[in-house]
Amino acid sequence: MQLWVGLGNPEPGMARQRHNIGFMAIDRIAERHGFSPWRNRFKGLVAEGSVGGTKVLALKPMTYMNDSGVSVQPAAAFFKLAPADITAFHDELDLVPGKVRVKRGGGAAGHNGLRSMDRVLGSPDYWRVRLGIGHPGHKDRVHGHVLGDFHKVDAPWLAALLDAVADAAGLLAAGQMEQFMTKVALATQESG
Repeated sequence: MQLWVGLGNPEPGMARQRHNIGFMAIDRIAERHGFSPWRNRFKGLVAEGSVGGTKVLALKPMTYMNDSGVSVQPAAAFFKLAPADITAFHDELDLVPGKVRVKRGGGAAGHNGLRSMDRVLGSPDYWRVRLGIGHPGHKDRVHGHVLGDFHKVDAPWLAALLDAVADAAGLLAAGQMEQFMTKVALATQESG
């Protein structure tokens, strides 16, 4: 079993913010792969399903970004999952909008959701699906950028990215990270 965590903030008014692209990705995966309905568990919303023959528990922490680990840790403990069985989907300032990179471990790079997960899991050795939202150009504008809504002009690349991530999710579940990134890149390139 794998635990796939979409990082975001739970307030309905925050649903379209760039910081919530992790929630958007996990929602699209759950929808595309016919997961169970979402239900309250582990201080979050969970849905279960199968992706490419691998059982996946999707989790959206309802703890706010800064405390995401408070939801992730009990889910991982309940299912006796190692950090390597966990994948976090999150916004990434250092990637241009629509680009995806997957890596295992590393630093939190100022991302409070990852920082919280590192702290409670005791290890940064989980997978990260980094979803590019672009950088606003100056560090003083980062807060407003990540907590700002996607604009209408973003809709085509955002939809293409979320669809591509959901369509290629079987490769991610199979541990074929390079193939996953390639498939997503090709799909988003064709739509762009």
